[in-house]
Amino acid sequence: MFVQALGLALDPAWRRCPAPARAADARALLAAEASTDAAGVRTLTCSTIGLEPGVEVLLLRIAPSVDALEEAGARLHRDGLGAWLGVRHSFIGRVVPSQYVKKPTDQERSLLDGDPKRYLVVYPFTKSADWYLLGREARQGIMNEHMRVGHGYPQVRQLLASSFGLDDQDFVVAYDTDDLDAFGDLVRELRGTESRRSTLSDRPLLLGVRRTWPEIVAALGAPVEGGAA
Repeated sequence: MFVQALGLALDPAWRRCPAPARAADARALLAAEASTDAAGVRTLTCSTIGLEPGVEVLLLRIAPSVDALEEAGARLHRDGLGAWLGVRHSFIGRVVPSQYVKKPTDQERSLLDGDPKRYLVVYPFTKSADWYLLGREARQGIMNEHMRVGHGYPQVRQLLASSFGLDDQDFVVAYDTDDLDAFGDLVRELRGTESRRSTLSDRPLLLGVRRTWPEIVAALGAPVEGGAA
């Protein structure tokens, strides 16, 4: 199973198009995304309007193959509003069993199995070379502390995807929650764990508010009645 996080930027010129043209563009995008879902690609859609510089839409796609992700991207950008959306960020990963966890908890799998929460946070993550040169037992001990902190915040759910051989970062990390205060407390507490010493990069961090595609296109300036969610 493959994961792609996409930060999409809207060409500002689109907002100056006539209203009928914007409405037609929005209908074309909704139709394309409906066919993407039907093809077996699950997409979590979020608005980042006014939250992220140069990014209006945050997508988290879950697909059986990279080919399916490529086909979904082609459908999205082919015509309509999708043709006005440029890719500002793209992080690709593969969902694989963790070498540090014998059995994932519901907290660690719920982005795949459960209903999405209100807020989505996504970022690429890379560890230092020194981390990978540590012995297995040392790394396991450090990760045990890291996971113990995370399990203290059950209202924050995580999805971790491996990017080795697929993208520039080591991992794609996604969290969803209804409680941003709890998420902020979790991040702050994790800053004080031993695992933080091995963090090489965890930027950019993208925050989105869960919205359906019709809600997003309406916020962008093209309400469409009867559009698919």
